[in-house]
Amino acid sequence: MRTIQNMQLQLGKIDISKIKFDERSRDDIPQILKGLQYIYVNPTIREAVFKILEKNILPEIDKNNGRPGMELWKIFVLGVLRLDLNCDYDRIRELANHHNTIRAMLGHPKEDEFSYQIQTIKDNVKLLTPELLEEINHVIVEAGHVLLKKKENEALHGRCDSFVVETNVHYPTDINLLFDAMRKVVILTARLSETYQRSEWRQSVYNVRHLKRLMRAAQNKKRTKGKTEEQKKKRDMLIAKAHGEYLVVAKRYLQKACDTLQSLEEQGLKQITDTVLMEDIKHFMSHANRQIGQITRRVLQGEIIPHAEKVFSIFEPHTEWICKGKAGVPVELGLRVCVLEDQYQFILHHRVMEKETDDRVAVFMIEKAQALFPGLKGTSFDKGFHSPDNQNVLSMKLELLALPRKGKLSKLACFIESSKTFRRARRKHAAVESAINALEVHGLDYCPDRGIHRFKCYVALAVVARNVHRIGAILQKRDQRRLQKRNKKRFKICDVFRRAA
Repeated sequence: MRTIQNMQLQLGKIDISKIKFDERSRDDIPQILKGLQYIYVNPTIREAVFKILEKNILPEIDKNNGRPGMELWKIFVLGVLRLDLNCDYDRIRELANHHNTIRAMLGHPKEDEFSYQIQTIKDNVKLLTPELLEEINHVIVEAGHVLLKKKENEALHGRCDSFVVETNVHYPTDINLLFDAMRKVVILTARLSETYQRSEWRQSVYNVRHLKRLMRAAQNKKRTKGKTEEQKKKRDMLIAKAHGEYLVVAKRYLQKACDTLQSLEEQGLKQITDTVLMEDIKHFMSHANRQIGQITRRVLQGEIIPHAEKVFSIFEPHTEWICKGKAGVPVELGLRVCVLEDQYQFILHHRVMEKETDDRVAVFMIEKAQALFPGLKGTSFDKGFHSPDNQNVLSMKLELLALPRKGKLSKLACFIESSKTFRRARRKHAAVESAINALEVHGLDYCPDRGIHRFKCYVALAVVARNVHRIGAILQKRDQRRLQKRNKKRFKICDVFRRAA
């Protein structure tokens, strides 16, 4: 059984609409909670968000029967806090259990001693899917436009750019990727063998240490330098020898693992979990075989491995090697994310770019954003999004297109890019870097979650959290202006009485 939010007030429970915040606070938490409060106290927005949550979170399960699960409103609040505060689940648990204002937003009375467990928070926040969050984001952006009193027929003007969200990986080399694969093969095979009381992997801990020692030896040989040709040849021979010894031992352990798996298959596995574990072992063995082949070709045969054949993480295979040419950041390991921001600093749409470049997503971003927000009439891009097809297609979809061309410009292109509207849009385009920086500060610098699905969920939740934060910041500024006006009036009245005295 899972409810949206318990509307029944308990003794000591504060209604969410009556929660007070420190107007002088410069911390992020009051702004986030103000944004969440605005969503909750407006019936139209609240019903739309609750309807989306109820429809998309475990739709195949009857929410009126079974054990009581976490309320949908609490899941949403905890998810937004986790991303916007850029913190891990341990800190979220601490805040949910001991931060009074957050507990009030979650619907707990002051004397309530209920405590959240970290696994409960993890399991429930993971129920938020990218599709669900995209629908909620549309509702929140519309609510933000209403808050700012955007006119119904007023056109939206966007700014589109991409940046890299790093994945949870270490710097990849072919030998440490081989070690990662072999470590998993040895550990998982030993675990499976222990289940069936087989003794051939009783020294698995030593086997892993043995592989690591050989990997370190190969790494250290690469660090040595030679000045003369003779020294360089000697160095190359030592490198080849160290890599060769490493590969011999890795192949031996791989063959031993193959023999163990074959023997277990002939014996017959007792449980489904053992079958899944065996498939995992075979998966890591395929990674190990690939890395052995690439090391052999590169080090021993002198080949250059094509970029398309390389894998940069065996645990996060979607990770890409991205060189954007930034000063001091030669390489980033992760995925590109494209965002489209409007003039009110709300993020209208985003896209996780898997094996895509900027010029391939420009049209898709505009089509999707216009489907959600028909008022989008103009957008600015940088040169990375340019292609002749993009120029033609986007010029028909947008009234104002600020997409600079590459290379030498024709007379028509010079005329277009020297117009006042184009130059004004290009000047305002730099503001999208502020949105990207805000996203990176509030969670999107690095994704700790595993797998491409969780990566997309993480990005989508960060966008929603940022828009909620934006609503809270607008409300806080209004409250601060009211406070300043109130203080000015109070000082004027005091001044009048002082002069009269």
